[in-house]
Amino acid sequence: MTEKSKETPDEKPADDRVRHLDAKVTDKQLSKYFSNSFNRYSDFQPLAKGGAAELRSCLDNNLGRTVVMKTIHPHLANNEYMRARFLREARVTSQLQHPNTVPVYEIGHDIQGRLYFTMKKVEGETIREILENQIAGDPSAIHTYNLDRMLGLMIQVCNALAFAHAHGVVHRDVKPENILIGFFGEVMLLDWGVAKVWASDEDDSQHGMMEHEELTDMGQRPGTPLYMSPEQVRGGGEAIDARTDVYSIGVVLYEILTLKEPLRGKRVNETFEMIVNQPPVPPQERTPHRHIPAELEAITLKALEKDPQRRFQTMQTLIEALRDFRSQAFDSIAES
Repeated sequence: MTEKSKETPDEKPADDRVRHLDAKVTDKQLSKYFSNSFNRYSDFQPLAKGGAAELRSCLDNNLGRTVVMKTIHPHLANNEYMRARFLREARVTSQLQHPNTVPVYEIGHDIQGRLYFTMKKVEGETIREILENQIAGDPSAIHTYNLDRMLGLMIQVCNALAFAHAHGVVHRDVKPENILIGFFGEVMLLDWGVAKVWASDEDDSQHGMMEHEELTDMGQRPGTPLYMSPEQVRGGGEAIDARTDVYSIGVVLYEILTLKEPLRGKRVNETFEMIVNQPPVPPQERTPHRHIPAELEAITLKALEKDPQRRFQTMQTLIEALRDFRSQAFDSIAES
């Protein structure tokens, strides 16, 4: 194979059996005749609540195992838009079968008619909790999650995103709260609720895949302000692709290096203005006492470029840059 013909894994899957997820499948409504037995679940315990749904652990008495159940809030049970978003999250998560995504077991209606889906219960802590403990000076968090280990965790997150991108899905909400580290080393990228999925369009031979229009949040900005890319902030139909997730990974990397977000205003609109127009202060300049390696700083700042054309063009190239840095750092230690 010549150099010209080489392609990176997430530009074109080597295995022809890899296919894009299709929004015509992930976004279709449940049949009105759909039913299942909710009565097998018991021993519900609250875990967390969000704006659209609640998380509870419960016992699946058929299989004798504890699972996590995500249930749409009662006041949204009949909201067609939120139901569609909820169904998309369940189906995207279940179809992206990867070691760094949570397995989904079942989807259905509870006895009150609310949508729910069940998934594997993973015990652990999020990157957000780890960073907060480090900020508080917790010696265990600082020692256990040193820079090398944190980079290893982030590479696993990037692997999950590269897998998703190869299947036509952009996460759009990568942040420390959505990265769970299990007590046995598992790394899970959570919450695909605002993921962008592509729908097959057989009539569009030039583009091949077109975004499914029904759930594109027209006039809205899917994601979390501090971790949004400039193109997410600008909205207005601007192209969102794999490089959007690259930017969000850059924000998390910056936070790992400095324990600070790269751009934060006093108000959301000020934050948005900074994301679009203001370059982040280089990590070493921001926190000189942390002795941040120059090569790692350069990787982070490249991921945070305002112009998507200047970022890493694929998640795989970002993975390779992080791996090369870790390898060089290990070689330097071995030689000393």
